[in-house]
Amino acid sequence: MTGPPAVPGRFLRVPAVDGVPLHVVVEGAGPPVVLSAGLAMAWFDWDPVAELLVAAGRTVIRFDRPGHGLSAPAVRPPSAAGEAHRIAGLLDALGLGSARATVAGHSIAGFHVEAFARLHPGRTAAVVLVDSSVEEHPRPVLSAGVRTAAARALGRAVTAAGLPAALGPWARRATVRASRVGGTDPAARDLVRRCYRTGRVWRGALLENSRYLDVAAEVPALRAEHPLTAPATVLIGHDGTTSRRSLHWLARQAELADRLGARFVVAEPAGHLVMLDRPHQVARAVLHAAEPGA
Repeated sequence: MTGPPAVPGRFLRVPAVDGVPLHVVVEGAGPPVVLSAGLAMAWFDWDPVAELLVAAGRTVIRFDRPGHGLSAPAVRPPSAAGEAHRIAGLLDALGLGSARATVAGHSIAGFHVEAFARLHPGRTAAVVLVDSSVEEHPRPVLSAGVRTAAARALGRAVTAAGLPAALGPWARRATVRASRVGGTDPAARDLVRRCYRTGRVWRGALLENSRYLDVAAEVPALRAEHPLTAPATVLIGHDGTTSRRSLHWLARQAELADRLGARFVVAEPAGHLVMLDRPHQVARAVLHAAEPGA
């Protein structure tokens, strides 16, 4: 009998954060670029962009946050500062601690990479927010402890009921289709099964989502105390329509760019998963993020 197909990468720990074994894929040579995926996504969702960046002479670092992709389960809820320090610790573990990195975060990971740029300015070449989460006035309603406990309980119940094994890959593919402009899920089926048939990923996504508003509220506090000194780019996916929802999202992202003093780039046509719909445009934004006037 043969085992499951080998996957690229290795596992590293960042003891200064929580010591959770992280699945990390490092490719290429040159200035480092860190790519962090959105909620419940995995390293392979950056495949088209990573290929272009490697070809352009970059060292591309992709990793799965705890409870995502192939990384070990999360041991505690995330925070913006914690995820920023995770990126820093990961670069240290890879021997890249002295290099200035361009950090790109998709969706909720936009909070994390902005926090990295603010807390580790001397290690940041540029920051790119890829259709990033935006919360102008985040106000968690229930206490963080209650939300975390509810997420953990729901994760255990979902796993015990066998829903990840029964519906995980289907839910993943349905989500990807709904988040693209006329595209399907290009991820290899064996990788999707390996990641999304597990309760670990479902529990990780629920836990991270339970602290979403807390992380969102942490970012404005960091903005007040830590200036953004690295050049920033806000890249948004726009489906090309004039629907009220689409234009509202465009306006919110433009306001974010104004707030950060960032370059504003529209990838069109594209859904939320911009890296799959417009990989060349995402790669171009990353490559030129640190160039003045680009």
